[in-house]
Amino acid sequence: MKTVFGPEGVIAKAHPEYEHRPGQIEMATAVLRAFEQKHHLIVEAGTGTGKTLAYLVPAIAAACGSGARVVVSTGTKNLQEQLMDKDLPFLQEVLPKTFRAAVMKGRNNYACLHRIKRAESMPVLEGLDQIDQFDEVVRWMTKTETGDRAELSNLPENLPFWRHIDARSDTCLGQKCPDFDPCFITRMRQRALDADIVVVNHHLFFADLALRNGAYGAVLPDYAAVILDEAHQIEDIASEYFGVQVSNYQIDDLLRDVGFLKFENREAERELTRVSARIQRFADMFWISLREGRGLEGRFALISGYRTASGSDRPKSINLSLSDKDEEQQAGMPANRRQDVGAPYQALDNALNRLETMLDALKDAPADAENIIRRTRQLRFDLNFIIKGDDQSFVYWLERRGRGVFLRGSPIDVSGLLQDKLFEKVPTVILTSATLSSAGNFRFIRERLGLDEAEEMIAESIFDFENQAVLYLPPQMPDPRSPQWARAAADEVIRIVNATEGRAFVLSTSFAGMNQLYERVAPQIDYPSFLQGSTSKSALLKKFRSTPNAVLFATASFWQGVDVRGEQLSCVIIDKLPFAVPSDPIVAARQRHIEEQGGSSFFEYSVPQAIISLKQGLGRLIRSTTDRGVLAVLDPRLRTKMYGQTFLQSLPPCRITSDIDDLASVFSARSFAQASE
Repeated sequence: MKTVFGPEGVIAKAHPEYEHRPGQIEMATAVLRAFEQKHHLIVEAGTGTGKTLAYLVPAIAAACGSGARVVVSTGTKNLQEQLMDKDLPFLQEVLPKTFRAAVMKGRNNYACLHRIKRAESMPVLEGLDQIDQFDEVVRWMTKTETGDRAELSNLPENLPFWRHIDARSDTCLGQKCPDFDPCFITRMRQRALDADIVVVNHHLFFADLALRNGAYGAVLPDYAAVILDEAHQIEDIASEYFGVQVSNYQIDDLLRDVGFLKFENREAERELTRVSARIQRFADMFWISLREGRGLEGRFALISGYRTASGSDRPKSINLSLSDKDEEQQAGMPANRRQDVGAPYQALDNALNRLETMLDALKDAPADAENIIRRTRQLRFDLNFIIKGDDQSFVYWLERRGRGVFLRGSPIDVSGLLQDKLFEKVPTVILTSATLSSAGNFRFIRERLGLDEAEEMIAESIFDFENQAVLYLPPQMPDPRSPQWARAAADEVIRIVNATEGRAFVLSTSFAGMNQLYERVAPQIDYPSFLQGSTSKSALLKKFRSTPNAVLFATASFWQGVDVRGEQLSCVIIDKLPFAVPSDPIVAARQRHIEEQGGSSFFEYSVPQAIISLKQGLGRLIRSTTDRGVLAVLDPRLRTKMYGQTFLQSLPPCRITSDIDDLASVFSARSFAQASE
């Protein structure tokens, strides 16, 4: 690895920003050893280590040497694009071995030729703007090689009609599709089959892992090793894909596609219209019957005992011989006359069953009918699984987001699933991130993911944190749960940003906290202030980078994947320790599970999880050897609680101060360095 990464190596000769990084060489050597000895590796590599090249170079060596494919999975599309557009092309130029790389994204990123042709004659557009946008998509389809929606950079990120023309698996006809050969998914898979390195994101990787050895087969080509970058996200993403989900959008899409079916038999067409109307009617009643979080947005646990008024674990049945009118009345009876969704659910299930059996019995059914039967069957199975709620290893919950209502069943503990489906099946799994350890060890992440046997390492950083950063802890702050907190936090933020002359991220653990700070602080400071949500994330970052002395108020979504180098970002302020919200249904279920096993959910889950989140937030500040700045945490529990020491021991080794006047010293060091150049 020294011949590649060392001062006289191939990268040093070709890369204009080369820096000798001992931690990078150490990590690359460990990754190569894991490939050669076929074992797992967990490695924390903080910002500035150069971790992407440190795992790509040995991955390429292993893939070319053995002929076995390596998958690289990332947590964000930004990193996926960086690998494909920058890092891998650079290595293809400088490394002596020739290799091929391909990218695979989730199916809904790609256009479907069949659905676009169908949409041209179907009502999926609303307004003149969408007609113009659709025409542009059709023109693009004739020229694109990939069908990747990312190429349409001049169109809005959220095209309203894209979900009606994308290549999602629900609507795919597979080899029966008349456009199978030129299909963009077919071509994407072929490129991946021909590649040595396949770059995916975690969502696609775990969607594939959940399907492997199942009825529908794998999405990704076979691989001998996988590198999971940004691995601190794995537990939540795996929980999503090993669970089940049903949404109102899913039913809407199903009915829309039913409407696209063409029949020779007019009577069958009329009956299908009646069945679709019944499904829509009972679906509306079903969604209305869900009480949790009504009128709000967020995630809500399905109430214990809520699925069964009668005390049974099964949904309450209704009389299947009832007339449509009687069935409708029972499904929609007032809430004060029933305590569950059993009746509305059963009415909806009956209507879906009628659709399934009707299409199944048709002779000479349209080509899409088989696909709709499969989707209807899966929808009924998933809905039944959630409503019954029999599996005690799952947590059942509901999410309201915009006009969407999502019912979910998620495994409480994914460690056994990952152990069985990933760590015992794949010879080499590399887990890496800038933040995987807490209190200097990997116990938390290993237990959460079921990783029993693995080599461990924390790569050495090239940053001199003691001289590049100051950690500021205010001398006097009230308890974050007290009424005095909001005013005191705002006053402290004002003092800090005045000391740093703006150039700050103010990061909150909640939208309410973010809005409170913005409303109290922005009118009191003389620096441009921006608020998350006022425009898109990318536009907000662009504005922040180009505006001198700006202050950006944001939440946790800015804690990851954001890179602002130089003095434009010289201060990161975090209001509270980022403990997971205990009312979140998945968090609550995980904590309860730990307690039931005789453990302490606070010290075994809440504290280490919050440490990793805090390290992510503070990692926004020091992004290069020339960066200098202030890290500020307003939460007094870092000093007043015993566990506060665990947090401090897990953070970069910078100077700690409670004197606001000390903040200027870190910038005078920068000024001195610049003057001496």
